[in-house]
Amino acid sequence: MKLTRYLLLTVLMVLCVSNTFAQKKKEKKKEDKKIEKAVDAVATAVKDKLKDDKKKGPKAFKEVIDTSAVSQKGMISVHKVAEKWYFEIPDSILNSDIMAVTRYSKTAAGGGIFGGEEVNRQMIRWEKGMDNNILLRSVTVVVASPDSTKPIFQAVKNSNSDPIIGVFDVKAVKKEDKGNSSVIDVTDFFNADNQVFSLSSVSKQLLKLAAFKKEASFIEKMSSYPINTEIRTIKTFSVIPPSISLTPAPQIGRYLPAGRDAGVVTMEMNTSLILLPKVPMRKRFFDSRVGYFANQYAVFGEESQKSDEEVFAVRWRLEPKNAEDAKRQKNGELIEPKKPIIYYIDPATPVKWRKYLKAGVDDWQVAFEKAGWKNAIRGEYWPESDSTMSLEDARYSVIRYFAADIQNAYGPNVHDPRSGEILESHVGWYHNVMRLLRNWYIIQGAAVDPNARTKKFSDELMGELVRFVSSHEIGHTLGLRHNMGASSATPVEKLRDKAWTDKNGHTSSIMDYARFNYVAQPEDGITNLFPRIGDYDKWAIEWGYSNIQDTQDAEADKKILNVKTKEAYKNPRLRFGTEMSPYDPRYQTEDLSDNAMKASEYGIKNLKRILPKLSEWSKEDGESYKELEELYGNVVSQYRRYLGHVIKNVGGIYDTPITYDTEGETFVTVPKTTQKEAISFLNTQLFKTPVWLLDASILNKIKPESGVEAIKSLQEYALTSLFAGDRAVRLIETGTSSKYYTLDDLFTEVESGIWSEVKAGAPIDVYRRNLQKLYTEKLISLLKPGKANVQSVPVGITYGFSTRVVELEKTDLPSITRAHLESLRSSIQAAIPKTTDKMSKYHLQDLSQRIKSALDPK
Repeated sequence: MKLTRYLLLTVLMVLCVSNTFAQKKKEKKKEDKKIEKAVDAVATAVKDKLKDDKKKGPKAFKEVIDTSAVSQKGMISVHKVAEKWYFEIPDSILNSDIMAVTRYSKTAAGGGIFGGEEVNRQMIRWEKGMDNNILLRSVTVVVASPDSTKPIFQAVKNSNSDPIIGVFDVKAVKKEDKGNSSVIDVTDFFNADNQVFSLSSVSKQLLKLAAFKKEASFIEKMSSYPINTEIRTIKTFSVIPPSISLTPAPQIGRYLPAGRDAGVVTMEMNTSLILLPKVPMRKRFFDSRVGYFANQYAVFGEESQKSDEEVFAVRWRLEPKNAEDAKRQKNGELIEPKKPIIYYIDPATPVKWRKYLKAGVDDWQVAFEKAGWKNAIRGEYWPESDSTMSLEDARYSVIRYFAADIQNAYGPNVHDPRSGEILESHVGWYHNVMRLLRNWYIIQGAAVDPNARTKKFSDELMGELVRFVSSHEIGHTLGLRHNMGASSATPVEKLRDKAWTDKNGHTSSIMDYARFNYVAQPEDGITNLFPRIGDYDKWAIEWGYSNIQDTQDAEADKKILNVKTKEAYKNPRLRFGTEMSPYDPRYQTEDLSDNAMKASEYGIKNLKRILPKLSEWSKEDGESYKELEELYGNVVSQYRRYLGHVIKNVGGIYDTPITYDTEGETFVTVPKTTQKEAISFLNTQLFKTPVWLLDASILNKIKPESGVEAIKSLQEYALTSLFAGDRAVRLIETGTSSKYYTLDDLFTEVESGIWSEVKAGAPIDVYRRNLQKLYTEKLISLLKPGKANVQSVPVGITYGFSTRVVELEKTDLPSITRAHLESLRSSIQAAIPKTTDKMSKYHLQDLSQRIKSALDPK
């Protein structure tokens, strides 16, 4: 309307000028004609504007989506007209929750990102706007109120505004008996760099990407199905120019090779828009005694006196097909679910590994049977001849195979944030995980299994290794977290009992990082060293997937499950041990048994058997010793793991989830005898020089040095860990009487192992001189120990800690340190006159002076 008024005013002004001009300059007819033309032009513009105002608003459907349109019907029908893409959004899905999942379809090489991996996920919602437009909001579930009829619901709504990420004019409206739908142009929106459907700002920084280049980006295709719509886009980004500097500076991220070569990077992405159920799946409230991933949000109830955290497990929806099946299941009969869990094997997977990946999925059927389901889960080969299926389509779960040198695999899931219902999963399988498996199995299993004593494993052996990892990753996609406490339920000597391990396996859960049975000795006759679906896994699936009938809500389900969980917790093999505990020695990665000291001793015996054979097992004519170097490094790493397993017992606290209706205590200090056993192990296996690692026949082939610094590095790692500030604080707090292991006990017992030559007057070799210097410098540093971050009970759902800062100078730590340094200097001073070995005397004189300077600085 403002434009119309402006045009009318212009016409009047022109007419006034025209009349004046005509009266005074009648002879200038040519000029008059020009003015008349200008007046006509303005009048025409006014008429056109008035006509446009009458036509403003949606057009007829056929005027926008004409006969040239290429259309697909689905949740959101998609139309392509010339170079334009249109969404036809039915009113029935307005204000409905939709999950948007964006994945790479193709990536630039060299960035550690691969086609099939997830880029972003976000819940979105279409809704009516004002003035004939449609809004697109990004929805974040942080707070909620259960009853929309109560006043507090409005308060929650007022504090929970979701951002608008798109505004679209309605180009046309389609009216049908079943309901209306709005047609919007989404071309420019999806051919843009909207974070919800593209890379986040953090991802761009890590990949050194700068501005989005719209001229080199486009929409490749769109497809629509009954519950989802798929958008495939090509996106091109410019690259952050490399900085030129004479002085090196820290850099964030790394350049993709293509970006360095061309200055731009192009990627192909696929966004899946999945319609979430109108009625969310019933929640299953999280229980810290069973290891599930979880989601949470704050709930404000009308009758509550504070907001509550509603925390619920992440799991698939399994339902009976009908009432008759539900009745049969209630009576104890196994039934098939309405919709089974299916994982497809990526057709890019080498053919010989496909059956093993599939078997890793099928292995979980036995666990679902415990929950009352038959054929609830299975692996299937991707139907390559079916052109209607896409690997990026979010309706399908896939084990994606990546041609990458990364030695790993991972099992994520996409779930409904309102209820925890898992919608789909794309397991990531990197090609070089097989290298990791080979190294693990040689180092942990070759002492027992002759099949592991070779550079390249047979397809059968490697296939079984692939199967084991496949089962583990599928467990994650079912909602299961790592159960790092599972292996501690197995008594150490049972790991050498063939009959027992044949029946029970060496760990109660495949979700533990208990790779292979490294405790078994050659004489035990044990041949099956692999983990498998165990007792805990079956119990966890029963907890998460049993169909609880005759209850009304999740609160009622919680009471039933609590009774079952209390009973299950009486059996150590059914317990969960969080991967997050900083101080419980039962919850560790890569460990076995209920006694790390004995298990590690057995493990070291096997390493001593394996090490001399590495040259033979890795040889190949015409090749360098690179393979031998890699295997030797793995032996050292395994040995270091054993040290770490033992050290965690010192200052350790058992952390067992206990509820009010369960007997026992949550926190129990690791017994004094166990902590003393740990220090005795370190004195024997580490501080007494582990010369078995210094195999000259190997070191002379792979290193120019003899191993002096390597041994020192291992010992320094142990001393730094033992005397860490947080461990000292725990020892001070738990060591309140002679009944407990104290910080003073730690100093005394470590000294007895490290300084034995001083008391005996014996020569001190270079390895021990290094160790004694390390110990002395460590104690000197503890005279002014600074602060320590002491982590406490994990908080929240599954991640994070409650951390407090302790000023160590205000504790007993520097006092105990000073006392031991003074005592140590006295012992050194007494030993110097008796020492005849020249280097030993130099060494002791040096340390005496260092201690003196530290105790009495000038």
